Amino acid sequence: MLGAGTMGAGIAQVAAHAGYEVLVHDPFPGAWSRARDRIDTYLERQVSRGQLDPGQAAAVSGRLGTGARIEDLAAAGLVIEAIPEDLELKRDAFGRLDATATPDTVLATNTSSLSVAAIAAATTRPAQVVGMHFFNPVHAMRLVEVIAAAETGEPAVAAVEEVAQRLGKTTVRAADTPGFIVNRVARPFYLESLRILGAGLAGIEAIDLALRAAGFKMGPFELIDTIGLDVNLAVSQSVFDAFGEQPRYRPSPIQERLVAEDRFGRKAGAGFYDYDPGDGSRRGPWSGLPKPATPMAATEISARVLATIVNEAASALEDGIASAADIDTAMELGTNWPHGPLAWGEELGLGAVLATLSRLATTEPDGTYAAVPLLRVAAGGTGFGR
Repeated sequence: MLGAGTMGAGIAQVAAHAGYEVLVHDPFPGAWSRARDRIDTYLERQVSRGQLDPGQAAAVSGRLGTGARIEDLAAAGLVIEAIPEDLELKRDAFGRLDATATPDTVLATNTSSLSVAAIAAATTRPAQVVGMHFFNPVHAMRLVEVIAAAETGEPAVAAVEEVAQRLGKTTVRAADTPGFIVNRVARPFYLESLRILGAGLAGIEAIDLALRAAGFKMGPFELIDTIGLDVNLAVSQSVFDAFGEQPRYRPSPIQERLVAEDRFGRKAGAGFYDYDPGDGSRRGPWSGLPKPATPMAATEISARVLATIVNEAASALEDGIASAADIDTAMELGTNWPHGPLAWGEELGLGAVLATLSRLATTEPDGTYAAVPLLRVAAGGTGFGR
């Protein structure tokens, strides 16, 4: 395991729990000791709840070790990288791993949006480089996106799928394109909500409430505050850049402003909402946000957001990113949505989805709300063929 941050430690923990011997390397001083403390605290909690006995917890802990150098990982059958989302940083790490790992070692990246092919190009073994995108918190989230670049071999894909399934995860296959499945199809949940806010049509509390009423576990603004505004914005910017700055992916100036003012969400005590500095409880919306004159109805808010989500899911299917079944599975498991977006669109009525997009397109002719051809075909009576 390369990287002992939140994701790296989480993957190491579930791998050790599944019976794998795990060696972790992180170059930052103290990173592994902090990760080890978090893992041991989690194991102690499992023992106190009766989910593990002390012997089992000790066995899991005993399967975790640390290496002082990246070269110490060289003998592993699988190395999973979970370091910051910086392409050059990852390419450097993969080049060093490639130079020392055994010929059969599979190298996996936990990138959430970067090109697997670009990372693999830093190695002499592109057939053995694969994307293996876990979700946070790793112990609770059941999904792993498996991403094959153009040169990735089927044996490497099959190997990481087998490991992920042994960890108790459900795997979906995604093409090596910006955002893969989840981070691409989830963009409208945030971006359309931000457009509604920016247009002064509803405040963040009303939007969050409307989308919870539609079935989402959390509203977009409380979720962005939980994820981190900086992290969420970075993914939006990455997808926007990778898709040639298409209007429907354009990041929101409102979110850019909050990030510039260090309002990163719960972790900073301030985001779209303000948080109590003592107990961290949520207070009210930040006073600097737009104030709606006449709030939009909740049903209209949810209709707009869901229409753009269904359209994006149809776009991903049309582009061959994944099968219809894998797109729906990925969004149910990777984001805890109550339905997959393609099935949800059929339930809502694809004609109604198209009507919402058409109405919005009359006010925004830049293509933000242009329905993709596959959605039009599916609305004609064929559905998405799930």
